[in-house]
Amino acid sequence: MTAPDEPAPRTAPTHPATDLLEQLATDLGSRASTVVYGEPVTIDGVTVIPIADVGIGFGRASDPAAATAEEGAACGGVRARPRGFIEIKNGTASYKPLRKPWLDIAVPVTAVLAAVAVAVPLLARRRALR
Repeated sequence: MTAPDEPAPRTAPTHPATDLLEQLATDLGSRASTVVYGEPVTIDGVTVIPIADVGIGFGRASDPAAATAEEGAACGGVRARPRGFIEIKNGTASYKPLRKPWLDIAVPVTAVLAAVAVAVPLLARRRALR
């Protein structure tokens, strides 16, 4: 007597967009973030080469109670941030990082607030002792 043929295990149906996202995530997984150099620009004997950080990411969310694998959401994104530039002048190359603009505001404001926080109680105490 032979055992009846067992049916093949059932797999969840897939959606072409989901398959594409999974393939992209697999292919780009090792290259999720990289440094990119822009086209050199030369003006008045000074050459500037811009440098940026570029990253890519993918995500997918689905409802476990969903009837099909097609239900859910998938998204992806690319982020590019300037990091600095290489300046070539008089035969010498130097890297110039770009500063974060919020540092130009946050550091002085924090210093002023710290000075006020220390000065106000000291002045109040000095007046109370008089």
